Amino acid sequence: MLPDPVPIFRDFAPGATVSVLTPDMPLRALDYLAPDGGVAVGAWVVVPLGRRQVVGLVWGPGEGSFDRARLKTIEAVLDAPPMREELRQFLTRAADYTLTPLPAMLRLATRVPGLADPPQMRRLIRATGAPPARTTEARTRVLEVLAGLGGAGLPQADLCREAGVGPAVIKTLVAQGVLAEGEVPRDLPYPRLDPGAGLDLSPDQAVAAAALRDGLRQGGYGTTLLKGVTGSGKTEVYLDAVAEVLAQGRQALVLLPEIALTADFLARVQARFGALPGEWHSGVTPAERRRLWRMAAEGGVGLVVGARSALFLPFRDLGLIVVDEEHDTSYKQEEGVLYNARDMAVLRGSIAGARVVLASATPSLESWANAQAGRYRRLDLTARFGTAELPDMQAVDLRDARLPTNRWIAPATQQAITARLALGEQSLIFLNRRGFAPVTICRACGQQIGCDQCDARMVEHRFQQRLVCHQCGTSKPIPTACPSCGVEGRLAAIGPGVERMAEEAADLWPEARVKVLSSDLYSSARALKEDIAAIAQGGADIIVGTQIVAKGHNFPRLTLVAVVDADLGLQGSDLRAAERTFQLMRQVAGRAGRSERPGLALLQTHQPDHPVIRAILSGDEEGFWQAEAAGRQAAGMPPYGRLAGIILSATEAQPPFDLGTELARRDGPLRAIGAEVWGPAPAPIARVRGRHRVRLLVKAPKGAPLQAALTAWLAQVPVPPAIRLAVDIDPQSFL
Repeated sequence: MLPDPVPIFRDFAPGATVSVLTPDMPLRALDYLAPDGGVAVGAWVVVPLGRRQVVGLVWGPGEGSFDRARLKTIEAVLDAPPMREELRQFLTRAADYTLTPLPAMLRLATRVPGLADPPQMRRLIRATGAPPARTTEARTRVLEVLAGLGGAGLPQADLCREAGVGPAVIKTLVAQGVLAEGEVPRDLPYPRLDPGAGLDLSPDQAVAAAALRDGLRQGGYGTTLLKGVTGSGKTEVYLDAVAEVLAQGRQALVLLPEIALTADFLARVQARFGALPGEWHSGVTPAERRRLWRMAAEGGVGLVVGARSALFLPFRDLGLIVVDEEHDTSYKQEEGVLYNARDMAVLRGSIAGARVVLASATPSLESWANAQAGRYRRLDLTARFGTAELPDMQAVDLRDARLPTNRWIAPATQQAITARLALGEQSLIFLNRRGFAPVTICRACGQQIGCDQCDARMVEHRFQQRLVCHQCGTSKPIPTACPSCGVEGRLAAIGPGVERMAEEAADLWPEARVKVLSSDLYSSARALKEDIAAIAQGGADIIVGTQIVAKGHNFPRLTLVAVVDADLGLQGSDLRAAERTFQLMRQVAGRAGRSERPGLALLQTHQPDHPVIRAILSGDEEGFWQAEAAGRQAAGMPPYGRLAGIILSATEAQPPFDLGTELARRDGPLRAIGAEVWGPAPAPIARVRGRHRVRLLVKAPKGAPLQAALTAWLAQVPVPPAIRLAVDIDPQSFL
C-alpha cells in the first residue's frame, strides 16, 4: 500500500512574515504576511504581485528587511499537496549548479494546469455485479469493458466509445441496477502495480537484477551504470528493481529520451505489473498532467514514465530513478533553463536517498569515467537475451563504389537489401539528416537559399513542398525562381536527406513497401507510435530513418541496417564528435538481428581506416573509451576538466561582441581558480531568430569552484537590457 496523505503543519502564525517564491518573479522570493489560520512551509498560495494575483510557494521565513507596514497578505492557501523539503532542496541546488534564478527553476516544478483550481469531481459508471434482465451483445460489450478495468469506472461518453454502444444502452443498465453512476474526485489514484513474479531472466540479467535489489534493500543513495549490449534485456533488469521499490511502498521514475519509445515501454510495464504507470510528457492531456502531479505528491502513483521534465515532479517517497539511454543528447535542455537531466537525476537521487540507474549500451564518457573512478557501480550485460546474436558489422568503402550522380546507396548495400527482400525480412536505411536535401542552390547565380531570420540554409522538405529552417522552424513554399537573381527553373537540391533516400529506395525496389521515420513528418506522438508499432508487425519492407530509429525500438523482422554516411558525425570540431558517432552507429546497428534471424550492419564510409570507424567495426568498446578518455584527460577536457559556455545575443551584432570583449578583459575571478576564457567569437550559427549570437567558453580544472568564480566574474559587468546572457554549465552543444 502507498503511504497515507501527508499531514499539513502550520509553521507560520497569522501575520508572520514569510518568503514566497513564484515562477513570475525575476530573481528572488518576496516577503508577504501569513493569512488567517497561518501557513506552512512548502504550501501553495495565491499572492498579489503588482496588479495580478499569481500562484506561489511559501519558501521559508521572510527576510524582514522590507517595511512590514507595506507588506501584502497572502490571499489564499491552495488545496494542493505542499512541496516537500527534499524537492525544495533539489531546486535550490540545481539552481546553484546551473546558475539559474530560483524562480525559473521553480517554473519547471509548476508545469501543471489548474494548480490553483479547487479539487474537481466527475461522474463515473461502474458495474454493480448484478446481472442484466436480458443479455444482448451490446450489454455484454459494456460489461466486458468495465470488467477489464478491474473495478474502476468510466465516464459515460468514454464507456459508449469503448463498447461501441449508444447512451440508451447505458441508461437501461443503470435503471436495472446493473450499472451505478456516481461522483468521484477527478484526480484519482492510479491502479496499483503488482510487483509479483516477473519474467525469467538470463544468468547475466539475474546477477545484475539481484545487485540492484540488494542496493534498494540496503537503502540510501547510490548510482549504478547498467551497461548492456543492444538487445541484452536491460529493461527487464531495471523493471525488476522497480518491482522491489513498489514492494517497499515507494515510488519509481523512469526517464525515456523519446516520446515514441513510451508505447512499447508502457506495454512492457503492463505485461510485467498488470496495470499502466503514470505518463508525463508533452503528449499527455492537461487533465492527466494535473492528476499525475497531484498523485505523485500524495503517493497515489507508484511508477511514472516520462521525459526529462518528469524529474521535477513532487514525489511523495521517491526510491528509484532510471535514466534509460542515459547517453542520449535529448536529456540536455538547450533553451530556457539549461540542465542535463542525467546529471540532475543523480543530484535528486542523492538528496532523496534514492537509487539511480543509468542504462545504456553505449554510455556517455562522463558515466563511464565515474564508474572507472568508483563513484558509480557498474553492471554489465555482455550478451543478447535468448538466442539472438549481435549483428555482424562491415564497412562499405565508398571510394571504390563508383556511384552515379545523385545516388547514395552503394552496389554492395543494394545487393544486401535485395537479398533481405527475397527472404521477407526488413532493412533499415539510416541517414541522420531530416528532409529531402540540406542545400538548395541556384545554378544560375550560385546563391544558396538561406533563412531570413538565421544564418542557416533552408532545408528542402519535398514531402511537404516547403523549405524549412532547422534552427528557428520558419518555413516557406519551395520557389520556382531564384529569390536572388529571379531566374526560373535553375534551383537544384544538393545532397541527401531521408526523403531523398526514400525516393532512391522506391526507384531501386519499386515493389517494396518503403516507410520514412523522421520526427518532422508526424504531427503527433500518437501517429509516430502507431507507425512504429505497424512496422514492428511487418508493415514495411524498407525503413528509411533518422536517429529516431536508433532509440531503443525493437523490430523483430529487421535483419539489415545500412548506414548511408557513417562519416557524417565525424566532421567539424565538436569535442564529442567521436563519442557521439560511436554511440549512434553502435545503437543503430543494434536494431538488426534482435530476434532469431542473424543481423548485418553495413557502414558506408569514405574513411574505413578512421580510428572511430575501426572501433565501431571491431566492437572494442572498452578500447575506444580508454583512448577517448586519454585524449580528453591530456587536454583537460570533460570529464577530466570543466567547461561553461556564455551565450550573448541581441538584435544588433556589435553590442554582444562588445560586452563579450569587456568580460574577457576582466577575467581576474576566473584566473584566480586556474580557469581561462576563450573568445568572444561569433557562434557557429551567428544569427538565430533574428538575434546575433556571440559565445565565450570558460575552461577550468576539474575540482575548481567554477560556479562561484563565474558569479563573481559576471557581476563585474552590467548587462544592458537589450542583451540576453545565458550561462551553460557543462555545455553539450557549441552552436
